[in-house]
Amino acid sequence: MLSDLQLVLTLLGVAIMLFVINKPRMDVVALMIIVALPLTGILSTAEALAGFSDPNVILIAALFVVGEGLVRTGVAHRLGHWLAHRAGASETRLIVLLMLIIATLGSVMSSTGVVAIFIPVVLSIAQRTGVAPGHLMMPLSVAALISGMLTLVGTPPNMVVHSELLRGGFKGFGFFDFSAVGIPVLAIAIGYMLYARRWLPAVVPDPGGAARRRMADLVRDYRLEGRERRLRIQPDSSLAGAKLANSRLRSTRGATVVGIEREGTFGREILAPVANTRLEAGDVILLDYLASEVELEDFCSRARLERLPFDSGYFEDRTQEIGMVEMTLPPESPLIGKSIIQIGFRSRYNLNVVGIRRRKRILDRFGATKLRLGDTLLVIGPWRALREQQAHPHEFLLYDLPVEVNQILAAPGRAKLALLSLAVMIGLMVTGIVPNVIAALIAALMMGLFRCVDMTNAYRSINWQSLILIVGMLPFATALQKTGGIAMAVDFFVALAGRTQPHMMLAALFGVTALIGFCISNTATAVLMAPVAVGIAKQMEVSPYPFAFTIALAASASFMAPISSPVNTLVVAPGNYRFADFVRVGVPLTVLVMLVCVLLIPIVYPFH
Repeated sequence: MLSDLQLVLTLLGVAIMLFVINKPRMDVVALMIIVALPLTGILSTAEALAGFSDPNVILIAALFVVGEGLVRTGVAHRLGHWLAHRAGASETRLIVLLMLIIATLGSVMSSTGVVAIFIPVVLSIAQRTGVAPGHLMMPLSVAALISGMLTLVGTPPNMVVHSELLRGGFKGFGFFDFSAVGIPVLAIAIGYMLYARRWLPAVVPDPGGAARRRMADLVRDYRLEGRERRLRIQPDSSLAGAKLANSRLRSTRGATVVGIEREGTFGREILAPVANTRLEAGDVILLDYLASEVELEDFCSRARLERLPFDSGYFEDRTQEIGMVEMTLPPESPLIGKSIIQIGFRSRYNLNVVGIRRRKRILDRFGATKLRLGDTLLVIGPWRALREQQAHPHEFLLYDLPVEVNQILAAPGRAKLALLSLAVMIGLMVTGIVPNVIAALIAALMMGLFRCVDMTNAYRSINWQSLILIVGMLPFATALQKTGGIAMAVDFFVALAGRTQPHMMLAALFGVTALIGFCISNTATAVLMAPVAVGIAKQMEVSPYPFAFTIALAASASFMAPISSPVNTLVVAPGNYRFADFVRVGVPLTVLVMLVCVLLIPIVYPFH
């Protein structure tokens, strides 16, 4: 008959095998574990379900909500636009800035979510600059994984190890304790990826091969480059206090108001330019205006407008609020034979026509031009107004919406409030005024109070699979502790590395943790290895912090296989990677990170 330890090890082996083949899903396996352990008599029902009361489970759930607030308010996407603007056509600068941004964002929100957001951004940059996506996608995933080495909340394994220290009667880690090692690791990884990119696929995207068009393609096709204007209304301007319908900008200047920036309660907002909108001093009007430099200066001088710079091409930095789409006229359309002015297009549809293509010719100064069957109109305006026009197929037909439709902001104008909520959370965690879980819950509630997220999306943002996985694996650690499995693992490591060789022990722990993480979730790996690390420290009569720290960092070093982390899995297709690409790049990087950790961790956390 199997002993209790043999039974637990058998269950663990079955669980790992199921994790590797990914059938059934990991969270289902975790629930099976919760059911199986009490049935064996090794754990009580209360012990098997104890993971549901673990504060770290609530903490991680709250962090998902905070991250969702950063996404819905556009913080992450704005960083993407900044990256595209700053990097230019330099692949080296692009990789450096990309990895810095991803690591910074991933240190305070879900790294998987960050990668999902930035994949289309990076593909767009690759398309425009001619850089191979394969040279960018793996740096993206590497930076996302290393982001977990920068802060306590960067990744669930950090909080699992932190919780194990607390259970052992030790003080846990501080919010920025990981940064002392994580920042050097990030710097080395950036330098390494600048060299290792030559080992990655160098297939350059075909500019004409995209399945869906981008707004940049429409700007190019309709020759809109250089027509974007950003002008601030001065207090003595003739436009201050006037309704948009009475401004006569289109009829006298041929200028189309695309949007209006106005300072609101929660920061600057983009207003839809409807006919009865009253312009105010301080408003910034976004114009499509085909004019020479002399004409523009004359217009600004006469109307008392201040020219402001643009950070990017034709409203590319506003694509989360302002959309663009082509539409064509069906044979029965009542718009045929009428001009844009006669139709009152902006008043009627809350949209502006910025281009008309007639056969292969792009029309200029088309305001009074009568529309014909077969004309294609390029319209620009709020995404909501664009979507509403799909309900009018008898008047015009919309082509496929461009890919930027996926970037629509759900909570525009609230980025500052989302950042304030994040800052409050970090401040509370750093100062220790309240427990970390309370700090995260306060930030999540602030996100809801400021309407950065609503309840539906808050619940939807939580990765329940990850939470159930943690809840299901925690009883395994308890079962191994009760049956002597942890003690056996400690004896194995001490025999392997020696009682008097703590540096060798760090290397052994890092290597084994990284290898286990090659096959199963890094969170599950941390749950299994954290109590081993604390047990080794007790037997060697040294501080547990260097060993616990090593487990946390090694759990994030999932560079060696596409199945090691969802972050890696996401970049396989867009980067055109094979399994061998991860091995070729990931194994040397893992060894490098291990060396850095073995050298630096004892300095940050001495053994005695």
